[in-house]
Amino acid sequence: MSQNVDTIVTCSAPVNIAVLKYWGKRDEKLILPVNSSLSASLDQKDLRTVTSVSISQKYKDDRFWLNEKEEDIESSKRLQNCLNEIRRRVPDNSPLKNLKVHVASVNNFPTGAGLASSASGYACFVFTLAKAYGLSENYVGEFSSMSRLGSGSACRSMYGGFVRWEVGTKDDGSDSVASQVAPETHWPEMDILVLVVNDKKKDVSSTSGMQTSVQTSDLLKYRAQHVVPERLKQFEKAILERDFQTFAQLTMKDSNQFHAVCLDTYPPIFYMNDTSRNIVQVLTRYNEASGKLKAAYTFDAGPNAVIYTLKEHTNEILDLVHHYFPFENQEHKGSLPENIKKAVGSNIFKSEIRRIIHSAPGPGPQVLGSNEALIDSNGEPIKRS
Repeated sequence: MSQNVDTIVTCSAPVNIAVLKYWGKRDEKLILPVNSSLSASLDQKDLRTVTSVSISQKYKDDRFWLNEKEEDIESSKRLQNCLNEIRRRVPDNSPLKNLKVHVASVNNFPTGAGLASSASGYACFVFTLAKAYGLSENYVGEFSSMSRLGSGSACRSMYGGFVRWEVGTKDDGSDSVASQVAPETHWPEMDILVLVVNDKKKDVSSTSGMQTSVQTSDLLKYRAQHVVPERLKQFEKAILERDFQTFAQLTMKDSNQFHAVCLDTYPPIFYMNDTSRNIVQVLTRYNEASGKLKAAYTFDAGPNAVIYTLKEHTNEILDLVHHYFPFENQEHKGSLPENIKKAVGSNIFKSEIRRIIHSAPGPGPQVLGSNEALIDSNGEPIKRS
């Protein structure tokens, strides 16, 4: 006999890739950053989290499934923090106020592999819960502040396009919220290539790495106080003016500095590998040979490379990657110009690239139709083929 499910809502949320990096917390409990950051949300057809929330009077406990595997929601402080903040805002007269929830969530990409799964995951969790409970924001960025309690960078996945996360100054974190700098339609010429170098779970988690950096890196403190505030202004100006040359240079410099902070941490943290460093070398020589910046690399806490570029250069950059980093099942077929080969060099690198995801700036969280629900009428996760 089917249970009486009071409501089922299904939503999706995007991955975001930071160009001005978030690294380090000044408050571990509230997940408040030591510096502001800025990112682009990716098109959800490429990378996204989908979450279904079911609320029913028949449920005896809160339950949570991630990629069809049940997790202990009661023991997850971060899930509980987000859930409690949502429930605290549900009106006392709501018939859903004291009911239990069943939540199912899936990523269409590997979890914990440096592809920002926690960002899209917690953003989707909070957004879907808010929709299921019928909540509206009391102030701009309120939902982003709740998703921040699950994963700091999740607040940036609450919006599409280019998004900033303000460091804030208040002890309660109420002013550390995300806001949209420009929508996904603002810079239609922008393309984003994700080079999946390694889709295995990383050795040092971002949470652990940040804690060690805050405790031991002098460069992190200098960066937060003296570099990021001005760089954020420069980034926003470049985005609003669609100035790719400035945007590209800032992107690469900030990626370099982030990994310099990781090296300045004791003991040092190594997120990039040989393939990552070879990608930097090839793209640097390519830009020099081109006489202008065509490809801007950035690396988060992992070896995967993300390349920001303009659509007019995308095919040539794909040719470049496939030529110097050949890997199995290459879909792109092209021929790299001889002048580029001569300038970049003849060395073909041993490649750990698994695949390339061709994306672009995309929208924020979306409410999906019932045909995409991950929970059935009995409150159980639907098995995917």
